[in-house]
Amino acid sequence: MNAAAGSQAGSGVAPEAETSFWTPRILLSFLLIVLIVLIWGSTWIVIKDQIASVPPVWSVCYRFLAGSTAMFLLIALRRQRLWLDRRGQFWAILLGLSQFAFNFNFVYRAEGYITSGLVAVLFALLMVPNAILGRVFLGQRIKPGFLLGSAIAIAGIAMLFVQEYRLAPVGGDAVYFGIGFTAIAILSASVANILQASNGAKAHPILTLLAWAMFWGMLANAAIALFTTGLPVVDPRPAYFLGILYLGVIGSAVTFPIYFGLIREIGAAQAAYSGVLIPIVAMVISTIFEGYRWSPLALGGAAVAIAGLLLATRVRRPKILRVQG
Repeated sequence: MNAAAGSQAGSGVAPEAETSFWTPRILLSFLLIVLIVLIWGSTWIVIKDQIASVPPVWSVCYRFLAGSTAMFLLIALRRQRLWLDRRGQFWAILLGLSQFAFNFNFVYRAEGYITSGLVAVLFALLMVPNAILGRVFLGQRIKPGFLLGSAIAIAGIAMLFVQEYRLAPVGGDAVYFGIGFTAIAILSASVANILQASNGAKAHPILTLLAWAMFWGMLANAAIALFTTGLPVVDPRPAYFLGILYLGVIGSAVTFPIYFGLIREIGAAQAAYSGVLIPIVAMVISTIFEGYRWSPLALGGAAVAIAGLLLATRVRRPKILRVQG
C-alpha cells in the first residue's frame, strides 16, 4: 500500500480499492498495532522514573544512544545496507529532529507537570494532526465521521483535564504547562509521521533510515542538554539503567520500525489508531503506580474520549490516490 498519494503529474490516477479487515495484510497490521500498544502503553510510567533525578533532555539522549546502537547492531546482523546517501541523511536528520529530539523532549517535560497516563490520553489525538497533515501534504481524504469522532474525543479529554487541574499538586498552572508541552510533542510526532509516509523517506530502507534518525536525534539532544543543563548527569540506580535499556531497545528500536512500517503500509492516520488503546493501558498503569484518583468526572471524560476515538476509527480506510503507468 502507498501511504502517500503519488505525484499526480503523470498518467491516469486511480483510487485504491477498500480492503476488508480480515485480509491477511490488514489483520497482521492490527496485530502489530496491538504489540505497539502493549509496549508503548507501559513506557509512559518508565519515563516518569527517568526524569526523577536526571534532566529530561539527558534521559532522552541516553534513550536514543541505546536505541540507535541497537538499530545499527540489528542492521549489521541482518547484513543490510548501513549507509545512506546525502538525500537519505537529509530525511534522517528531519526525522531525528522532529521525532527523536523535539517530540520526546516535550513528552518528558510534560510528565513533570501531569500524570503519565494523561499525557498518553492526549497522545490519542495524534490521529487528528496526522489526518490533517496527511490531507494537506499527501492527498489523503478525511471523512465527516472522523471529524465528529475526533470532536467528541477532544470533549472527553477536556473533562479529564478539569479533573487534572483540580488535583494538580503544584498549582493549576502546571496543568497548562503539561497541556502545552504535550501539544508541541504531538505536533512534532505528527510531522515525523508525515515525513516517514512521504515518497522521499520511503525511497530508503526503513531500518537504516530510523537508525540514522535516532543517531541524529541523540546528537541533537546531547547538544541541547549541554547548552541548557551542562555536563551529562546520570542516576547510578540499576532501575534507571534498566529503564534506559527498556525505552531505548524495546520502546524504540523494536517499536518504531514496526510503527513506521505500518505508516508506509496503511497510512499515518490509520497507524495512529493505536492511540485508542495506548491510553487505556497507560491510565491503568498510572492508577497502580502513580495513585491517579478517578472521580465521576474523570471516568466520564475517559469514556467520552474513548467513545469518540472509537467512532473516528470506525470510518473505513480512505481511498488513496495512486499513479498508474
